[in-house]
Amino acid sequence: MKRRDFFSIPALAGMSLYVRDLAADAVTGPSGSITDVEGIKVGHSTRTDRPTGCTVLLAEQGATGAVDQRGGAPGTRETDLLNPVNHVEKLNAIALSGGSAYGLAVADGVLRYLEEKGYGYPVGRGGNGAPRVVPIVPAAILMDLGYGGDWKIRPTAENGYQACAAASTKAPEQGSVGAGAGATVGKMGGGGRSMKGGFGTASVKLPNGIVIGAMVATNGVGDIWDHINNKLVAGSRTEDGKHLADIMKMMREGKLPMQQAPSPENTTIGAIATNLELTKTQITKVTQMSTDGYALSIRPVHTPSDGDTIFGAATGKLRLRPDELDRILGMVGALAADVMAQAIVSSVLHAKGTAQTPSVSDLASMK
Repeated sequence: MKRRDFFSIPALAGMSLYVRDLAADAVTGPSGSITDVEGIKVGHSTRTDRPTGCTVLLAEQGATGAVDQRGGAPGTRETDLLNPVNHVEKLNAIALSGGSAYGLAVADGVLRYLEEKGYGYPVGRGGNGAPRVVPIVPAAILMDLGYGGDWKIRPTAENGYQACAAASTKAPEQGSVGAGAGATVGKMGGGGRSMKGGFGTASVKLPNGIVIGAMVATNGVGDIWDHINNKLVAGSRTEDGKHLADIMKMMREGKLPMQQAPSPENTTIGAIATNLELTKTQITKVTQMSTDGYALSIRPVHTPSDGDTIFGAATGKLRLRPDELDRILGMVGALAADVMAQAIVSSVLHAKGTAQTPSVSDLASMK
């Protein structure tokens, strides 16, 4: 039974908001995984010496790729290649990492793994007749340097390789893992009032066979909003640390503590995938629309301190007639946004807090 159905039962309609919120917090949240999309694997590598890590999406046989980047502080690799006017159509992996710009090194480990397996853009054969490939691995990073430990501890190429080796078609672990291990949210209220972000995933399967999935490492400046249940679930806290402050409400009322310097530890990075066969232009449009999922669930979003980025991947396992695809492409983009928003909510619901940075469940226990 879904949460909205649960609370529509007459006997529960009169429950106090407090009790209803606790019951909602006890639900694990959105369902499904990006690995429900045929042709997609996902793996994490989480460091044990500091909360940081990386997450890799593998499309070993290739997937038509795209990217959409918003916000004012991006850290990316191989994004120009995904422009529809450029030559290469398919990517082989997508790497998401903590560690700020240093974390882009994880893509080197992903390349090494894929080259060993023979996956990549073909560039002829070597002297022994073996095929030569150049794996196509776009990457994006979030800023978590120094969170929970030494600034110099960052994800490396070896972490990228480990994430590939761990990748599978099973639903990936969510919460404080991989690229979301050091993620936090709700930083506009000033130091010490943020909450734990994390890694999340969700999917939708339609009766006609279309599958759309999303994964995300949520590390935004803003608060996290559950658009399906119409409630604030995580973000900047009140001065006593026990309640959500609601940054947008504070902005409207002129109560935001503007003397607080903006936190540099930001950026939400993710990917959407579908089993449809799409052109590079079509998956680019779907990816652009999926960015609305950030706006649905992160408030505010795409700020000058964020480097928000979403990659897109179409595995081509389901082919529709061109006229059918023209009719439903907008729906696919709308659902991609919806699924991305659900993945963001799932990321904070699954996160594990610390003494300094509580999770959603920690906050519920304080009330």
